[in-house]
Amino acid sequence: MQVQCQQSPVLAGSATLVALGALALYVAKPSGYGKHTESLKPAATRLPARAAWFLQELPSFAVPAGILARQPLSLFGPPGTVLLGLFCLHYFHRTFVYSLLNRGRPYPAILILRGTAFCTGNGVLQGYYLIYCAEYPDGWYTDIRFSLACLPVVLLFITSWLQDVDCSSRHYIWQSRQEERRSVFLFILGMGINIHSDYILRQLRKPGEISYRIPQGGLFTYVSGANFLGEIIEWIGYALATWSLPALAFAFFSLCFLGLRAFHHHRFYLKMFEDYPKSRKALIPFIF
Repeated sequence: MQVQCQQSPVLAGSATLVALGALALYVAKPSGYGKHTESLKPAATRLPARAAWFLQELPSFAVPAGILARQPLSLFGPPGTVLLGLFCLHYFHRTFVYSLLNRGRPYPAILILRGTAFCTGNGVLQGYYLIYCAEYPDGWYTDIRFSLACLPVVLLFITSWLQDVDCSSRHYIWQSRQEERRSVFLFILGMGINIHSDYILRQLRKPGEISYRIPQGGLFTYVSGANFLGEIIEWIGYALATWSLPALAFAFFSLCFLGLRAFHHHRFYLKMFEDYPKSRKALIPFIF
């Protein structure tokens, strides 16, 4: 049975993402995990970081992947399926690579439940829109610039995964091909920054350690939240590439939630380390 696009849930889901982003800024407090675990009550139930991140991130991969699995098999199917595939690629890494290599502190169970609910809803929203609502022009794949831009995403993912293992063990239509190239490039750039920054953070600790050290190298030379900056760039690129309201709303939420977290990380480092680089900013090099 063919699924018909319904705009109401798309608008409601997008509005919810925007509201959650605005709420994060209004509350102005970091979510109580990682460096900010102490903001929760000591008696709060916690799970090991690896299990927690796996359970939380899994719906963001499994839900859209399940939607994709119902589509006809094709290497270059409708653009919506390829774009949703990029979304799945990000969360495949977050679920099966990042989470299993994580060396963070135990994660509060209540935040796992909230995160799982968020990831499930966002996975449904992005997948539903791209497969059942989005419309893209014919001949989209004839632009070689986009095809060449997509290939490094896969190569970057494979290379970064191997590096981690070695060291640790619609109604919106695209208008411009130039914009397509830049959008996918932003996604690739952001994903690369995010993966590389996570790798740098992992190398600061030996297995079993929970102490903190000053991150060095990569974009950490300029900002305290290099991993957050990478993911924000990634989702802005994704929003431009899909030219969709749900992706734009998700990019806005990511900017609010991760930007706020970068700000609090920066304050944490300045308070903990007297020799912390004074020229380093929180999220945007040389600016903020």
